[in-house]
Amino acid sequence: MSAQHEETSLPVPLPLKTIGDIRAALLSGHGFPGDRDAFETDLQRALEASSETDLKAVAAVIVDYRGRIRLYQDPDFDIAVQEGVDLAMRLKQEARGE
Repeated sequence: MSAQHEETSLPVPLPLKTIGDIRAALLSGHGFPGDRDAFETDLQRALEASSETDLKAVAAVIVDYRGRIRLYQDPDFDIAVQEGVDLAMRLKQEARGE
């Protein structure tokens, strides 16, 4: 008999090359709560603060939200967050002498 194993399928990375890609991902629920509206606000602020020849602030907003979407897609993200919460709780209990 051959051993059967489950294959864990990793999510296919979203194409996040354009502002439209990022908007579409946020509209479809990828990203953290509030990111959809925050992206538009942050993007607008960056555009208003930028000159025609210096769009570094706009690029920073795009990179930030692309990273948030990819982080949200990472199947290990929830595990890492829970480990951090557990560690914080344990440290609090130790500080209180429990």
